[in-house]
Parts: sequence; C-alpha cells; structure tokens
Amino acid sequence: MLTSINPKLPMRSKKVTYDYYINKLGFKVVGNTEYDDYLMIQKDQIEIHLFRFEELKPKENYGQVYIRTTNIDLVYKSFLDNNIRIHPNGYLEEKPWGQKEFSILDPDHNLLTFGQPITK
Repeated sequence: MLTSINPKLPMRSKKVTYDYYINKLGFKVVGNTEYDDYLMIQKDQIEIHLFRFEELKPKENYGQVYIRTTNIDLVYKSFLDNNIRIHPNGYLEEKPWGQKEFSILDPDHNLLTFGQPITK
C-alpha cells in the first residue's frame, strides 16, 4: 500500500540549502545527516529529500513541488514575516482551478507552491 510521497530535488550546496529550509522555512532534519550529498527535511506532515547536484544551473532547474496546507493565509503571513521572498509571479491569490496559492523559489530555483482548496 502506498502511504506517502517524498519528492527529491537538486541542491548545489548542502550548507546553503540547510540554512534556507531549516533556519528560514522552519523545517527540521530527519534521517541520517552524515552524508554530504543528501539532505532529508520535514515540516508538519511533509518530507522533502534533496540531493547534491553541483553542476546544476539554477535558471535551468525545473524542480517543482506542490504542497497542500490547511491554513494558506497563516503560512503566507509567516513567510512574509520571516522575509521569505515570494516568487514575483506567485503572490497569494485565488486560482480559477479552485485553489488559493502562492509560490517561492529556493536557492537552487526549485519552485515550492503552497495551496489550499477554496471553500465558499
């Protein structure tokens, strides 16, 4: 039986990625941290894995994750309060497909989109 999905995204520097996800976004490290080439992080019920890809050209990276939340307004406000840069085309708004969403780019240009169903 399938129980969860843990996306794997590229990173150029474990140190930079660690700082962004742990110190800025509030994730925590899970699993073994002894590997320089791999990082596993978790926040609430989601887990993301990151692998070292030093040759990555951020402007050519199409890594993307869609993260569902139960309180999009609170998540958005917490990111703004922590000076997390919102993607210039991804400010919080209601989308025609029935989701309220916003997006950010991590240091390697992996796109993280946060969304919640619109209830009326």
